[in-house]
Amino acid sequence: MSSPINLYEHLADELGALIASRVFAPGDRLPSIRHLAQQKRLSISTVMQALRLLEDRGLLDVRPQAGFYVRHRARNLVLASVTVAAESLKAPAYVGINNLLMRILQANETPGVIQLGSAWPPDELLPTKRIQQLVGSVGRHDPSLLASVNCFITNEPNFERQVVRRALDWGKLDPAEIVVTSSCTEAISLCLRAVAKAGDTIAIESATYFVLLQLIESLGMKALEIPTHPATGVSLDALELALSEGLVQACLFIPNANNPLGCVMPEANKKRLAALLAQHKVPLIEDDVYGDLCFRSERPWPVKAYDTSGNVLLCSSFSKAVSPAARVGYAVAGRYAQQVAFLKMVSSGATSHFFQAVLGEFLSGRSYDNQVRKMRRTLAQRIAHMSDVIAEAFPSQCVISEPQGGFVLWVELPPQVDALALHHSAIQNGIAFMPGPLFSASGKFDHHLRLNCGNAWSAEIETAVRRLGALVHQAADGGHGAEGRLRE
Repeated sequence: MSSPINLYEHLADELGALIASRVFAPGDRLPSIRHLAQQKRLSISTVMQALRLLEDRGLLDVRPQAGFYVRHRARNLVLASVTVAAESLKAPAYVGINNLLMRILQANETPGVIQLGSAWPPDELLPTKRIQQLVGSVGRHDPSLLASVNCFITNEPNFERQVVRRALDWGKLDPAEIVVTSSCTEAISLCLRAVAKAGDTIAIESATYFVLLQLIESLGMKALEIPTHPATGVSLDALELALSEGLVQACLFIPNANNPLGCVMPEANKKRLAALLAQHKVPLIEDDVYGDLCFRSERPWPVKAYDTSGNVLLCSSFSKAVSPAARVGYAVAGRYAQQVAFLKMVSSGATSHFFQAVLGEFLSGRSYDNQVRKMRRTLAQRIAHMSDVIAEAFPSQCVISEPQGGFVLWVELPPQVDALALHHSAIQNGIAFMPGPLFSASGKFDHHLRLNCGNAWSAEIETAVRRLGALVHQAADGGHGAEGRLRE
């Protein structure tokens, strides 16, 4: 008689063969757990083990309250590789991307271009009507919130309560550590100013979000790029070497759904990271703005969950899932909370208590949980669509990330394709994207690009992606055969 282990492995192999033969094609939903259990005469726990095994093999995605779906596998593309050897560390350097970034952003705003550049959440997925209702009801219930100005940095009580409540799955936050800000970006800026000064070196992921580089540049600090793997995040071995040599005064990482790679650091690595930084007494500023938009059934914990010394400053906002216009973020600043609050007061004063109250009401019920589930499911589908079209339309040498959250894709182009020159051609063809050098302090990733997958999938977007693929072919071929490809 087969053991339970053999039974679930046998079922996993059987379903895997059906997926390989495309009986279940990418994007298809598998039969329900209960249906499979009845059909195969197996226990529900055995079926669950089989499906989890297929998920671990990278064949399935689980969507909360929706079931198991066949993962879209980008044909001819493989997971991008990143060197993580400690020897690849370069010397800390002052950042100088701002002028280039502003030129790119201005070009991306050219009228009529298809916007695959800026990573803004799609309007149609945001709970705009519900927020509009809450703006009216909060205003009627407490009109003083519309007129009050706070001289000191205080938090609206219900908003603060909801931030604490939503952290209960991974830990207990001290409300005294919370500083409400006007965005996640402001929270990060204030935390940088609290833990470091001009000339200090900030360890960053490579690649990392360009706004973080802008902040470091604006404060006259230096950046040290730490090699980062597109599946597991920053190399802790390389970071440990930098710490042991005294190169780093603070770290600024995005452990959950890194922008642009989309990776999520494993929990064991997060625990090790927190201990490593505590040992060296180096603070971590943790950008967790995409944490709620990770695609796993369980939200990944932040590094803050493993912080026992107040050394981690957690920064986030609800701009990606609720409302960018509300301009409400926060920092859970640990032992630096008083300094961050002081800097907030002298920089921009208190954040609107009215919009704190609106968001507090939205977070109080089930609305936010339902919103997050909807966005995770939809964004995963849109990334899958984009990945499949890139696989068909781009040269076979291209490699692509497999995001575990968020809504951007990171694409490595053939080495002869210059991302900045490609961007110029793309704008002329009505397509905007973000070229790779913007995500590095040292000019790396000159043949990489980032694409925003958040927009609703349409024939117009598919045509734009295929046209961009034709431009990549053109650049890779040195112009040979370009006209034919651009007509396709």
